[in-house]
Amino acid sequence: LLSGVMALSLAACGGSQDDAVSDDNTDDTTADGKTYTVGIIQQQQHVALDAATEGFQDALKELLGDSVTFDPQNASGDSANCSTIVGGFVSAGVDLIMANGTTALQAAMAATEEIPILGTSITEYGVALGIDGFTGTTGTNISGTSDLAPLDQQAAMVQEWFPDAGTVGLLYCSAEPNSKYQVDTVQGYLEEMGYTCKQFSFSDSNDLSAVATTACAESDVLYVPTDNTAANNSELIGNISLDSGTPVIAGEEGICKGCGVATLTISYYDIGYKTGEMAYEILVNGANPAEMPIEYAPQFTAKYNPTMCEALGLTAPDGYEAVTE
Repeated sequence: LLSGVMALSLAACGGSQDDAVSDDNTDDTTADGKTYTVGIIQQQQHVALDAATEGFQDALKELLGDSVTFDPQNASGDSANCSTIVGGFVSAGVDLIMANGTTALQAAMAATEEIPILGTSITEYGVALGIDGFTGTTGTNISGTSDLAPLDQQAAMVQEWFPDAGTVGLLYCSAEPNSKYQVDTVQGYLEEMGYTCKQFSFSDSNDLSAVATTACAESDVLYVPTDNTAANNSELIGNISLDSGTPVIAGEEGICKGCGVATLTISYYDIGYKTGEMAYEILVNGANPAEMPIEYAPQFTAKYNPTMCEALGLTAPDGYEAVTE
Protein backbone atom coordinates (compact mmCIF):
# COMPACT_ATOMS: atom_id res chain seq x y z
CA LEU A 1 0.00 0.00 0.00
CA LEU A 2 2.82 2.40 0.91
CA SER A 3 4.55 1.70 -2.41
CA GLY A 4 1.36 2.50 -4.28
CA VAL A 5 0.89 5.83 -2.49
CA MET A 6 4.49 6.82 -3.27
CA ALA A 7 4.04 5.96 -6.96
CA LEU A 8 0.92 8.10 -7.18
CA SER A 9 2.75 10.98 -5.50
CA LEU A 10 5.62 10.78 -7.98
CA ALA A 11 3.18 10.76 -10.89
CA ALA A 12 1.43 13.82 -9.52
CA CYS A 13 4.74 15.66 -9.21
CA GLY A 14 5.66 14.71 -12.77
CA GLY A 15 2.35 16.06 -14.02
CA SER A 16 2.86 19.39 -12.29
CA GLN A 17 6.34 19.74 -13.81
CA ASP A 18 5.01 19.12 -17.34
CA ASP A 19 2.32 21.72 -16.81
CA ALA A 20 4.93 24.26 -15.76
CA VAL A 21 6.97 23.63 -18.93
CA SER A 22 3.85 24.01 -21.02
CA ASP A 23 3.06 27.36 -19.39
CA ASP A 24 6.59 28.63 -20.03
CA ASN A 25 6.36 27.69 -23.72
CA THR A 26 3.07 29.52 -24.03
CA ASP A 27 4.85 32.74 -23.07
CA ASP A 28 7.25 32.34 -26.01
CA THR A 29 4.72 31.42 -28.73
CA THR A 30 1.38 32.51 -30.05
CA ALA A 31 -1.83 31.23 -28.46
CA ASP A 32 -1.81 28.23 -30.80
CA GLY A 33 1.86 27.50 -30.06
CA LYS A 34 3.19 28.49 -33.50
CA THR A 35 6.45 30.28 -34.16
CA TYR A 36 7.39 32.15 -37.34
CA THR A 37 10.55 32.98 -39.24
CA VAL A 38 10.57 36.14 -41.35
CA GLY A 39 13.29 36.89 -43.89
CA ILE A 40 14.05 40.59 -44.34
CA ILE A 41 15.91 41.76 -47.43
CA GLN A 42 16.86 45.43 -47.43
CA GLN A 43 18.08 46.75 -50.76
CA GLN A 44 20.79 48.88 -49.21
CA GLN A 45 21.58 50.83 -46.08
CA HIS A 46 20.39 54.39 -45.73
CA VAL A 47 18.24 56.34 -43.28
CA ALA A 48 14.85 55.84 -44.93
CA LEU A 49 15.15 52.09 -45.53
CA ASP A 50 16.67 51.56 -42.07
CA ALA A 51 13.65 53.28 -40.51
CA ALA A 52 11.20 51.13 -42.48
CA THR A 53 12.94 47.92 -41.38
CA GLU A 54 12.95 49.10 -37.78
CA GLY A 55 9.22 49.88 -37.88
CA PHE A 56 8.45 46.48 -39.41
CA GLN A 57 10.35 44.59 -36.73
CA ASP A 58 8.91 46.69 -33.91
CA ALA A 59 5.35 45.99 -35.04
CA LEU A 60 5.83 42.21 -35.23
CA LYS A 61 7.70 42.11 -31.92
CA GLU A 62 4.81 43.92 -30.25
CA LEU A 63 2.24 41.61 -31.84
CA LEU A 64 4.07 38.28 -31.64
CA GLY A 65 6.71 38.67 -28.96
CA ASP A 66 9.18 35.80 -28.96
CA SER A 67 7.06 33.87 -31.46
CA VAL A 68 8.77 35.59 -34.38
CA THR A 69 12.39 35.30 -35.49
CA PHE A 70 13.94 37.65 -38.05
CA ASP A 71 16.69 36.98 -40.55
CA PRO A 72 17.68 40.50 -41.69
CA GLN A 73 19.95 40.72 -44.74
CA ASN A 74 21.31 43.78 -46.56
CA ALA A 75 22.09 43.54 -50.29
CA SER A 76 24.35 46.63 -50.30
CA GLY A 77 22.67 47.94 -53.44
CA ASP A 78 23.67 44.90 -55.55
CA SER A 79 20.89 43.18 -57.52
CA ALA A 80 22.89 39.92 -57.59
CA ASN A 81 23.02 40.00 -53.80
CA CYS A 82 19.25 40.47 -53.73
CA SER A 83 18.77 37.29 -55.75
CA THR A 84 21.18 35.33 -53.56
CA ILE A 85 19.54 36.49 -50.34
CA VAL A 86 15.97 35.68 -51.34
CA GLY A 87 17.14 32.36 -52.75
CA GLY A 88 18.44 31.56 -49.29
CA PHE A 89 15.12 32.53 -47.74
CA VAL A 90 13.26 30.23 -50.11
CA SER A 91 15.62 27.33 -49.43
CA ALA A 92 15.22 27.86 -45.69
CA GLY A 93 11.43 27.87 -46.02
CA VAL A 94 10.79 31.13 -44.20
CA ASP A 95 7.16 31.91 -43.41
CA LEU A 96 7.21 35.39 -44.99
CA ILE A 97 9.61 37.65 -46.87
CA MET A 98 9.73 41.40 -46.29
CA ALA A 99 11.37 43.18 -49.24
CA ASN A 100 12.53 46.73 -48.48
CA GLY A 101 13.17 48.52 -51.78
CA THR A 102 12.15 47.95 -55.39
CA THR A 103 15.09 45.79 -56.48
CA ALA A 104 14.64 43.64 -53.37
CA LEU A 105 10.94 43.20 -54.15
CA GLN A 106 11.63 42.28 -57.76
CA ALA A 107 14.13 39.64 -56.65
CA ALA A 108 11.64 38.18 -54.17
CA MET A 109 8.93 38.07 -56.83
CA ALA A 110 11.26 36.15 -59.16
CA ALA A 111 12.25 33.69 -56.42
CA THR A 112 8.89 32.42 -55.16
CA GLU A 113 5.18 32.34 -55.95
CA GLU A 114 4.29 30.48 -52.74
CA ILE A 115 5.88 32.32 -49.80
CA PRO A 116 3.97 35.50 -48.88
CA ILE A 117 5.92 38.66 -49.77
CA LEU A 118 5.39 42.14 -48.36
CA GLY A 119 7.16 45.12 -49.87
CA THR A 120 7.87 48.46 -48.27
CA SER A 121 9.50 51.68 -49.50
CA ILE A 122 8.03 50.90 -52.93
CA THR A 123 6.80 53.95 -54.80
CA GLU A 124 4.47 52.38 -57.37
CA TYR A 125 3.76 48.64 -57.32
CA GLY A 126 2.39 48.53 -60.85
CA VAL A 127 5.68 49.89 -62.17
CA ALA A 128 7.86 47.79 -59.86
CA LEU A 129 6.08 44.52 -60.68
CA GLY A 130 5.23 45.23 -64.31
CA ILE A 131 1.46 45.10 -63.76
CA ASP A 132 -0.48 46.93 -66.46
CA GLY A 133 -3.60 48.69 -65.25
CA PHE A 134 -2.67 48.22 -61.60
CA THR A 135 -5.72 48.86 -59.39
CA GLY A 136 -4.37 48.45 -55.86
CA THR A 137 -4.04 44.68 -55.38
CA THR A 138 -1.49 42.46 -57.12
CA GLY A 139 -3.49 39.23 -57.42
CA THR A 140 -0.30 37.35 -56.45
CA ASN A 141 1.56 36.44 -53.27
CA ILE A 142 2.67 40.08 -52.93
CA SER A 143 1.29 43.11 -51.09
CA GLY A 144 2.84 45.84 -48.95
CA THR A 145 3.17 49.57 -48.40
CA SER A 146 4.12 52.49 -50.62
CA ASP A 147 6.34 55.49 -49.91
CA LEU A 148 4.68 57.61 -52.60
CA ALA A 149 4.07 61.21 -51.56
CA PRO A 150 1.71 63.40 -53.61
CA LEU A 151 3.84 64.25 -56.64
CA ASP A 152 1.64 67.17 -57.65
CA GLN A 153 2.33 68.74 -54.24
CA GLN A 154 6.06 68.15 -54.60
CA ALA A 155 5.95 69.92 -57.95
CA ALA A 156 3.98 72.74 -56.33
CA MET A 157 6.76 72.99 -53.75
CA VAL A 158 9.21 73.85 -56.54
CA GLN A 159 6.92 76.68 -57.58
CA GLU A 160 6.44 77.84 -53.98
CA TRP A 161 10.18 78.11 -53.34
CA PHE A 162 11.42 79.11 -56.81
CA PRO A 163 8.66 80.87 -58.78
CA ASP A 164 11.20 82.70 -60.97
CA ALA A 165 13.30 79.67 -61.91
CA GLY A 166 13.52 78.84 -65.60
CA THR A 167 14.92 75.30 -65.86
CA VAL A 168 14.30 72.45 -63.44
CA GLY A 169 16.69 69.51 -63.64
CA LEU A 170 15.35 66.09 -62.63
CA LEU A 171 18.14 63.89 -61.28
CA TYR A 172 17.58 60.14 -60.83
CA CYS A 173 19.04 56.65 -61.17
CA SER A 174 18.06 54.96 -64.44
CA ALA A 175 18.32 51.52 -62.77
CA GLU A 176 15.34 52.31 -60.54
CA PRO A 177 12.04 52.21 -62.48
CA ASN A 178 10.09 53.96 -59.73
CA SER A 179 12.50 56.90 -59.89
CA LYS A 180 11.78 57.26 -63.60
CA TYR A 181 8.06 57.12 -62.85
CA GLN A 182 8.39 59.96 -60.33
CA VAL A 183 10.41 62.31 -62.52
CA ASP A 184 8.13 61.73 -65.51
CA THR A 185 5.08 62.54 -63.40
CA VAL A 186 6.63 65.58 -61.71
CA GLN A 187 7.89 66.86 -65.06
CA GLY A 188 4.34 66.86 -66.39
CA TYR A 189 3.15 69.00 -63.49
CA LEU A 190 6.12 71.38 -63.75
CA GLU A 191 5.68 71.91 -67.46
CA GLU A 192 2.04 72.78 -66.88
CA MET A 193 3.34 75.48 -64.52
CA GLY A 194 5.57 76.87 -67.27
CA TYR A 195 8.95 75.46 -66.28
CA THR A 196 11.45 74.02 -68.73
CA CYS A 197 12.46 70.56 -67.55
CA LYS A 198 15.45 68.39 -68.34
CA GLN A 199 16.09 64.88 -67.06
CA PHE A 200 19.56 63.80 -65.92
CA SER A 201 19.95 60.07 -65.29
CA PHE A 202 22.92 58.23 -63.80
CA SER A 203 23.33 54.46 -63.98
CA ASP A 204 24.86 53.94 -60.52
CA SER A 205 27.05 55.68 -57.95
CA ASN A 206 30.07 55.56 -60.30
CA ASP A 207 28.72 58.18 -62.69
CA LEU A 208 26.57 60.10 -60.22
CA SER A 209 29.14 62.81 -59.55
CA ALA A 210 29.65 63.66 -63.22
CA VAL A 211 25.91 63.65 -63.99
CA ALA A 212 25.04 65.71 -60.90
CA THR A 213 27.71 68.27 -61.81
CA THR A 214 26.23 68.65 -65.30
CA ALA A 215 22.69 68.82 -63.91
CA CYS A 216 23.60 71.61 -61.50
CA ALA A 217 25.41 73.57 -64.20
CA GLU A 218 22.42 73.41 -66.56
CA SER A 219 19.58 73.95 -64.07
CA ASP A 220 18.25 76.68 -61.82
CA VAL A 221 16.90 74.12 -59.35
CA LEU A 222 17.02 70.32 -59.09
CA TYR A 223 14.33 67.81 -58.17
CA VAL A 224 15.57 64.47 -56.75
CA PRO A 225 12.85 61.82 -56.22
CA THR A 226 12.77 59.02 -53.64
CA ASP A 227 15.72 57.20 -55.17
CA ASN A 228 17.83 54.69 -53.23
CA THR A 229 21.12 55.44 -55.00
CA ALA A 230 20.60 59.17 -54.55
CA ALA A 231 19.71 58.63 -50.89
CA ASN A 232 22.89 56.65 -50.34
CA ASN A 233 24.93 59.47 -51.93
CA SER A 234 22.94 62.50 -50.84
CA GLU A 235 25.91 64.28 -49.24
CA LEU A 236 27.83 63.99 -52.51
CA ILE A 237 24.92 65.61 -54.35
CA GLY A 238 24.74 68.23 -51.61
CA ASN A 239 28.39 69.20 -51.98
CA ILE A 240 28.02 69.58 -55.74
CA SER A 241 24.85 71.65 -55.40
CA LEU A 242 26.48 73.96 -52.87
CA ASP A 243 29.52 74.48 -55.12
CA SER A 244 27.25 75.56 -57.97
CA GLY A 245 24.63 77.31 -55.83
CA THR A 246 21.87 75.09 -57.21
CA PRO A 247 19.13 74.25 -54.66
CA VAL A 248 17.49 70.82 -54.49
CA ILE A 249 13.89 69.87 -53.77
CA ALA A 250 13.96 66.28 -52.47
CA GLY A 251 11.46 63.45 -52.58
CA GLU A 252 11.92 62.46 -48.93
CA GLU A 253 13.49 63.58 -45.68
CA GLY A 254 16.59 61.37 -45.80
CA ILE A 255 17.69 62.83 -49.13
CA CYS A 256 16.76 66.33 -47.94
CA LYS A 257 19.11 65.96 -44.96
CA GLY A 258 22.03 65.36 -47.27
CA CYS A 259 21.38 67.70 -50.18
CA GLY A 260 17.93 69.30 -50.19
CA VAL A 261 16.50 72.60 -49.10
CA ALA A 262 12.96 71.23 -48.74
CA THR A 263 10.80 68.14 -49.11
CA LEU A 264 7.29 66.82 -48.71
CA THR A 265 8.01 63.61 -46.85
CA ILE A 266 6.45 60.59 -45.18
CA SER A 267 7.56 58.62 -42.12
CA TYR A 268 9.36 55.50 -43.29
CA TYR A 269 9.12 54.09 -39.78
CA ASP A 270 5.33 54.35 -40.01
CA ILE A 271 5.05 52.53 -43.32
CA GLY A 272 7.41 49.86 -42.04
CA TYR A 273 5.25 49.49 -38.94
CA LYS A 274 2.13 49.16 -41.08
CA THR A 275 3.89 46.46 -43.11
CA GLY A 276 4.52 44.59 -39.85
CA GLU A 277 0.81 44.75 -39.02
CA MET A 278 0.03 43.36 -42.46
CA ALA A 279 2.51 40.53 -41.84
CA TYR A 280 0.68 39.64 -38.63
CA GLU A 281 -2.60 39.39 -40.53
CA ILE A 282 -0.99 37.01 -43.03
CA LEU A 283 0.90 34.86 -40.52
CA VAL A 284 -1.69 34.58 -37.77
CA ASN A 285 -5.05 35.30 -39.36
CA GLY A 286 -4.44 33.77 -42.76
CA ALA A 287 -4.92 36.93 -44.84
CA ASN A 288 -4.22 36.48 -48.56
CA PRO A 289 -1.63 38.95 -49.96
CA ALA A 290 -3.30 38.72 -53.38
CA GLU A 291 -6.38 40.41 -51.92
CA MET A 292 -4.68 42.89 -49.57
CA PRO A 293 -4.66 46.44 -50.99
CA ILE A 294 -1.37 48.32 -51.05
CA GLU A 295 -1.27 50.67 -48.06
CA TYR A 296 -0.07 54.28 -48.19
CA ALA A 297 1.34 56.71 -45.64
CA PRO A 298 -1.44 58.40 -43.63
CA GLN A 299 0.15 61.85 -43.66
CA PHE A 300 2.81 63.97 -45.34
CA THR A 301 4.96 66.67 -43.80
CA ALA A 302 6.59 69.70 -45.42
CA LYS A 303 10.15 70.06 -44.09
CA TYR A 304 13.19 72.22 -44.77
CA ASN A 305 16.92 71.81 -44.19
CA PRO A 306 18.18 74.80 -42.15
CA THR A 307 21.85 74.11 -42.97
CA MET A 308 21.33 74.05 -46.74
CA CYS A 309 18.96 77.01 -46.65
CA GLU A 310 21.45 79.12 -44.71
CA ALA A 311 24.28 78.16 -47.07
CA LEU A 312 22.20 79.15 -50.11
CA GLY A 313 20.64 82.26 -48.54
CA LEU A 314 17.08 80.88 -48.56
CA THR A 315 14.26 81.35 -46.06
CA ALA A 316 11.63 78.64 -45.63
CA PRO A 317 8.00 79.67 -46.20
CA ASP A 318 5.56 79.38 -43.32
CA GLY A 319 4.34 75.91 -42.45
CA TYR A 320 7.64 74.02 -42.83
CA GLU A 321 9.27 71.94 -40.09
CA ALA A 322 13.02 71.65 -39.80
CA VAL A 323 14.45 68.25 -40.66
CA THR A 324 15.81 66.39 -37.66
CA GLU A 325 19.47 65.49 -37.37
